[in-house]
Amino acid sequence: MKYGGQGVFCAHSAVFHYVLLLCSSFRLMNFHTEAPPILREFLTYHETIQSHSKKTVDEYFLDLRNFFRYVKLLKGLVPAQTALEQISIDDVDLAFVKTISLSDVYTYMNYLNRERPRHRKSADSGVGLAPAARARKVADIRSFYKYLTNKAKVLAENPMQDLDTPRLKKSLPRYLNLDESVNLLTNVDGKNQTRDYCILTLFLNCGLRISELVGLNVADDRGETLRVLGKGNKERIIFLNDACRQALDEWLVERNTMGLIDKNALFVTRQNHKRITTAAVHKLVKKHLLAAGLDPSLYSSHKLRHTAATLMLQNGVDVRTLQEVLGHDHLNTTQIYTHVDNEDLRVAARANPLGRVKKGSKEAKKDEK
Repeated sequence: MKYGGQGVFCAHSAVFHYVLLLCSSFRLMNFHTEAPPILREFLTYHETIQSHSKKTVDEYFLDLRNFFRYVKLLKGLVPAQTALEQISIDDVDLAFVKTISLSDVYTYMNYLNRERPRHRKSADSGVGLAPAARARKVADIRSFYKYLTNKAKVLAENPMQDLDTPRLKKSLPRYLNLDESVNLLTNVDGKNQTRDYCILTLFLNCGLRISELVGLNVADDRGETLRVLGKGNKERIIFLNDACRQALDEWLVERNTMGLIDKNALFVTRQNHKRITTAAVHKLVKKHLLAAGLDPSLYSSHKLRHTAATLMLQNGVDVRTLQEVLGHDHLNTTQIYTHVDNEDLRVAARANPLGRVKKGSKEAKKDEK
C-alpha cells in the first residue's frame, strides 16, 4: 500500500531536499486511477452501492491486484523472475479474467500458504498467511466474479461458484472476567486518566469496535444514548448506563478546556488536539493492561469488546439483544459468546451420573462389605 507524505520544511537545504525526495516516493493509493476499468467498476460498485468503507474497498483492491499479478506470472505473461510488486495490471480485462480457472486460484492459495511473506516490510517475518487471511482473499475473488456474473452480467456463468474457503480454526473469544475488568478500570492513571478511563468504560460496557470508538463525534452523544457508525456505515443506537454517562460527562468537561483542532471528534489527543487514532488507542489499552497486571499479549481493545459481550450474557442479556448491541449482521456471529460461560453446560456436566464416581469409590465399597 502506498501512503501519503507531508512535506517538512527545514532551514537546512540539504535536509529539505531529502525530505521532499522521500515524500515524493509516497502517495495516497487511489484505485480510481490505478485499477483497470473492469476492476475499477467493481470497486466503485462496492463503495457507492454497497456503501462499504474506503478502507474495505482499498483492501479489495490490494487483494485483487496481488491476485492478478500472481496469475500473470503463473501464465507466463511476464518474465519469470519479475517481482510481484513490479507487475502492472493495467492490461487486465474481461478476456484475461475469463482465462482464470479454479485451479489457478488454488495454486494462488498454495502460494499464499507456503511462500507469501506474512509482513512484506519485515525481512524476518516468516512466510505463509494464516487461514483467516487467505479466507478473506478467497472471499474477495468470489465477490469479484459474483459481481461480473450477477450485476455487470458480462459472464454467463460464474467460474468461482464452487470456490472453497480455507477451513478456519474455531476458537472461543478471550475475555476478562468481572474482577479483572474492575481491576483494569481502577488502575487507570496518568495525565490522560479521564479520557482513558472513559474509553475503557465504553469498551467494557458497550462492546464498541475500536474503529467505532475512534470515529465517535461529540454530536453522537445524545444524553441517554450514543450513536455508533459500525461496519458498512450501518448506524445503531447504544443506551448508556450510569457508569458510561458519568465517564463521558467528566471527559467532556476536560475536553472542552483544550484548544482543539478537530472540533467534532469526541476523543482527541493531548499532544496535537486532533482525533485520536486507532494506534493511540491500542497503545493506551496496552499501557493500562500492564498497570493492572494483565498480559497485553493476551488482551487487546477487541478483547474488551469480547469482555463486554460475555459479561452481558452472563448477567441475563439474551443473545438477540446482544446482537443488536454489538452490531452483528448475523446471529451466529453473536452465538459464539454463548459457549464461553453457559450455565446449561454446567447443568449438563452435573447431570451425568458418572460425575458422582470418585477415586477411592472401590475401596469404600470393600469396607462396606
